[in-house]
Amino acid sequence: MNKTFSVPYPYMIQTLDSYYGVKTRPQKQKAIKTQMKHADQIPPVYRKKKKLSILIATFWDYPHTGGLSNYIKTLSEGLKKRGHKVDVISPNLFPSAQVKELRTAVVPKLKDFFKDRYGDYNDHILKNNRLMFIYEQMLQKIHLERYDVFHAQDLFTANMLGRFNQIYKKPLFFTPHGMFTFNRLKFHIFKKGSVEEIYYKTLEMKAIEYADRLIIISDTFRSPLMKLGAEQEDMTTVITGIDYDAKTGGKRKTPLPKNKIIISCIARLGPRKGHKYLLDALSRIPSDVLEHVEVLIAGDGEMRSALEEQARKLNLSMVSFLGKRDDVPAILNMTDIFVLPTINDSLPISIIEAMFSGSAIIATDCGGIPDLIRHNKTGLIVEPGNAKVLARALAFFITNKSARKIAASNAKAYAEKYLSSETMIKNIESIYQNTNSSEGDHET
Repeated sequence: MNKTFSVPYPYMIQTLDSYYGVKTRPQKQKAIKTQMKHADQIPPVYRKKKKLSILIATFWDYPHTGGLSNYIKTLSEGLKKRGHKVDVISPNLFPSAQVKELRTAVVPKLKDFFKDRYGDYNDHILKNNRLMFIYEQMLQKIHLERYDVFHAQDLFTANMLGRFNQIYKKPLFFTPHGMFTFNRLKFHIFKKGSVEEIYYKTLEMKAIEYADRLIIISDTFRSPLMKLGAEQEDMTTVITGIDYDAKTGGKRKTPLPKNKIIISCIARLGPRKGHKYLLDALSRIPSDVLEHVEVLIAGDGEMRSALEEQARKLNLSMVSFLGKRDDVPAILNMTDIFVLPTINDSLPISIIEAMFSGSAIIATDCGGIPDLIRHNKTGLIVEPGNAKVLARALAFFITNKSARKIAASNAKAYAEKYLSSETMIKNIESIYQNTNSSEGDHET
């Protein structure tokens, strides 16, 4: 083993030492040495500059399909329109040849490090350390000193920028888009009490500690974040907004027969989106109620074949699988009832889009969804994974046109008032510029 190699996160190693019963041995920290040479050249932290240089960074690929990518795109483009300089950084934006070279160099060293210290290595932890090591090496090359603000979009980036911030001392903001460890325990990716749980929980806690302020997308994040060490006064809620006007327009290529009630579900066809419960719910509704109903399922994913087979077995001839679509606004514009039966989510953009479109909405009581949909006012909220209750909600909206219209109107009015991209961007801009004065307020 190369004795000069060290993992650059001592708190992470201390956690693993404790788990494995190993006496912690001090490590020399060299990872940010190259940047420390220029520490005396770093400009002072900004003080309420009108125009900022902002780094938005994520550990995940960007751009990609999903809420995180939409959030970053909306935020970065909106801030640029307001005169700020914004860079978005993610690992996939770096040259693949450099990434491959770093991976080839670091993986054997990490394996040797963990084997020497603990007798073996954990695949999850090895992979994550490898990814963090490579991303950190890349971040060192982009002259972080030129930015006024760091905004991390995940716990891993918050840890890396937090370490660099020991030098740069910039305002560091952290927006978690999900509860990483909790969700992986919930879906049995990790076991309770496992080394993976304590490892990732340590990273979550350190990300919170490093951040000057947590900009959260839903109040539902407050309680779990406080359990990880966050202070109430260090969190500000800014609900995600979208620029829906720029996305609207267009008609469906094949017009639907008149007098049809259109139900749509727009989401990736993965297990956590709960499509199987929607199909189960439809099978419980009397056929005469569904006589004039068409169900459009837009999206693709690993569950598609299984869901199509489920629909066939349940004789749900009114269900159409549309696959991945680029005309979502057109689908929503002719939707009467939008359904998202998700069993685990943060703040789904598809619900916000459906609110702007004027659809009646049925969604589940999970994540930040109740922040958007108020039961019996802006839509209906049902228990996740409960097909029986979902069936009742669907039947109610199908058979009650006036209730659909009222819920849809209320949802659209709420979205137009609180969920525009302009509102979101102004609120986040204000937080950037008034870091020290924000006191755990709630911005919507």
